[in-house]
Amino acid sequence: MNADVDAAIRSAQADLIALSHSIHREPELAFEEFRSAAKVVDLLKQRGFEVQTGTADLPTAFEATYGSGELVIAVCAEYDALPEIGHACGHNIIAASAVGAGIALAAVADRLGITVRVIGTPAEESGGGKVLMLERGVFDDVAAAVMVHPGPVDIVGATSLALSDIAVTFTGTEAHASAAPEFGRNAADAATVAQVGIGLLRQHLAPGSQIHGIVSAGGTAPNIVPAHSEMLYYLRAQTSDELSDLTERAEACFAAGALATGCTHSIRTVSPTYTELTPDSWLAAAYRDEVTGLGRTPIPPEWETVRPLGSTDMGNVTNVLPGIHPVIGLDSAGSVTHQPAFTAACITESADQAVLDGARALAGTVIRAASDEAQRARLLEGVERR
Repeated sequence: MNADVDAAIRSAQADLIALSHSIHREPELAFEEFRSAAKVVDLLKQRGFEVQTGTADLPTAFEATYGSGELVIAVCAEYDALPEIGHACGHNIIAASAVGAGIALAAVADRLGITVRVIGTPAEESGGGKVLMLERGVFDDVAAAVMVHPGPVDIVGATSLALSDIAVTFTGTEAHASAAPEFGRNAADAATVAQVGIGLLRQHLAPGSQIHGIVSAGGTAPNIVPAHSEMLYYLRAQTSDELSDLTERAEACFAAGALATGCTHSIRTVSPTYTELTPDSWLAAAYRDEVTGLGRTPIPPEWETVRPLGSTDMGNVTNVLPGIHPVIGLDSAGSVTHQPAFTAACITESADQAVLDGARALAGTVIRAASDEAQRARLLEGVERR
């Protein structure tokens, strides 16, 4: 079957690379990826997939299906970009490799007895598209979900941190900053006090826990005491339980800023909470064999947990059903994700090879799982239990 996979990917190679470059050329932010989603959908339709758009009431989500086997395998495609720096996380590569894996698996779907479903998942960077789709039943009949993410090196059992995405708003009272400052309650000062508290808290965080954020609003003119300020913060921890503890301590710092300045404050959730990435051990081992067979050298398993890969809404998926989210390496000339130089690296010859190798490795992994009686039974039993 691997020969059929190779033939399918070779036949689509030019289209896959063109898709990656086209998405990269027109970056779109979370829930606004209309052009990017349409490009992915168009290629899948050309290759015989039946496509439903607007999945889960999300305009830029879709499901593309091929085959009718009892074992439903999802290949997740991402295509949102970052503000100002575009595809610095390489979601153009993720989308193209997902389409490539889908096309390759479609070539053997009937023999494997599988249904291939390429799922377009918007707003991974901010918005939690997969969380919303998971909650709305999109993954209910899926036995396993796979995808690859680009990075500077190959990592098979990649892990990520649980994430809380919040906005903290402080409300005070305007006053003339010179003539009547005593009548003001400074919301910008409230943010400053909160940031000092957060900075001091960092010394006492559990290993793996992180807090980082920005001030998104802090006043309009120097001679007006700011009555409004806002901070956007990410709280991260190794597990969801640790994230709950971290959230409680961080919220005390925000409350302290309000108390110290006589302001009020509120906290709202910007995106759904992301859980930690929990790769399926069997699928990860199969992927390691596949990607090694392509001549790649992933980092050793014992190094995989040393530096988690930020956070991803794929974590929520892998905590409900078996899944993997490996990193496919490319030559980034020393840059890392979320740097402008990595944006440039994501349309190089090395990035194009990552698209093709990622597609091959994912397809090979799925073939192994579908062909192994014990694993096939395990995956189907998981759907029944859910």
